[in-house]
Order: sequence, then C-alpha cells, then structure tokens
Amino acid sequence: MSLMMASTACLADWSATVTGVSDYTFNGVSQTLNDPALQGSIDYSADSGFYAGTWASNVDFGDDTNLEWDAYVGQYRQLNDQLSVDYGLAYYSYHGASYSSEGNYFEAYTLFAYDNAMGTSEMNFWYAWDYFGTDAGHVIAMLAHSVEIAQGHVLRASIDTSNSLDGDKYAWQDDGKSYLHYRLAYQTSFAGFDFELAAEDTDLDSKYADERLVLSVSRSFSL
Repeated sequence: MSLMMASTACLADWSATVTGVSDYTFNGVSQTLNDPALQGSIDYSADSGFYAGTWASNVDFGDDTNLEWDAYVGQYRQLNDQLSVDYGLAYYSYHGASYSSEGNYFEAYTLFAYDNAMGTSEMNFWYAWDYFGTDAGHVIAMLAHSVEIAQGHVLRASIDTSNSLDGDKYAWQDDGKSYLHYRLAYQTSFAGFDFELAAEDTDLDSKYADERLVLSVSRSFSL
C-alpha cells in the first residue's frame, strides 16, 4: 500500500475508507496482474499527531496468494507553518496459501512535506530490511509536488526509485537492482467521494509495470 497520506487521511478520531481501483499498483508494479482491486482501511488519529491503522486489498501474484493485509503506526508533526514530517512503521502481510506469509515484512518510513506558494513539495523515504521476506535491504526514495489548479482540483507529479541493497538476494530484473517510477495524478472530490486518475510508467521491462491509467474512487466515513 501507499502510506504517503496515512496520517492526513484520518478525518476524525476513528475513520474507515473503502476504495475501488482499476489496478492496484505498488510503486508502478501491478499487484493484481493488471486487474481491479477492492480496498479498505480503518484508522485512528489523535490530536497529538499519533495515528495507527490497518489496510487490506485483494492481490494476484499468479499463485494462491490473494490478500494483502497491512498495519501501520506513526506520528505526524507540523514543524512550522510550512514544513511537516510524518514517520512510522508499517507491516505488510500476505494470505491465501500456506506459503504466503513468507513474503511478510516490516518497512520504516519518513515523509517530509513543504507548503509554499507553488503548492506542496514532498521528499519521502521508505526502508525495509527484509524485503518481501528475502532478507534483502530495500530503499525507496520519492520526490513529488502537488498544485491546486482550481478549487478542489489537484495535480500531483512524482518520481521515485526503488533500490535493492542486496542484489544477490533480491533484484527487480536480471540486469538491475533498481528502477524508476513516474506518476501524474489528477485528484478531486464530488458528492462525498474522492476520485483520482493517474498516468504512470516505469523503466522495467514488464507488462505488469508498463504505461497505464489507473482510476480510483474512495469514500471515507467517521466511526
């Protein structure tokens, strides 16, 4: 899952979100063999900035694994009028077959956001020390910028790089330990629903990580 908005997505002390997506992509790589997914989360947030939650989605890796179920805990801090930081720990777990849990892993993250006259700029990092249960270190770094082009209409552009620190244990392709992911998303809300249409691509040579449009529709509820 994407944890970039985990803390700010909680609109009340307790909230739930249901999302339908045309394709569940994780850093540009489809987790559903290019098919749609139904996702849901339950989140808690405190006035102190502390938050915790759980999130689930159907997945399809071409085997009997069919469910990803994650949990996360973190802290959001507003450092000044413009700069904020969001840091925490996530746990990714997989279900459906007796071997699915072999891919479970923890990931630590730190996300910085800077509000300015041109919008919101982000610099985000994720680190896993046992990526997908392979005992390989893995780092993701992202730069992103969001701008409101009209009231209630936002464009968000991002580029991120996924890097295996142990190529002999995990590599994205035979000829490389890393890849780039590009994404441009349009975001808006209407009648209580949040909509996003994103164009994304990677430099991986795979039909599950090539150029695509991804549509998501979500609805959040206070509990």
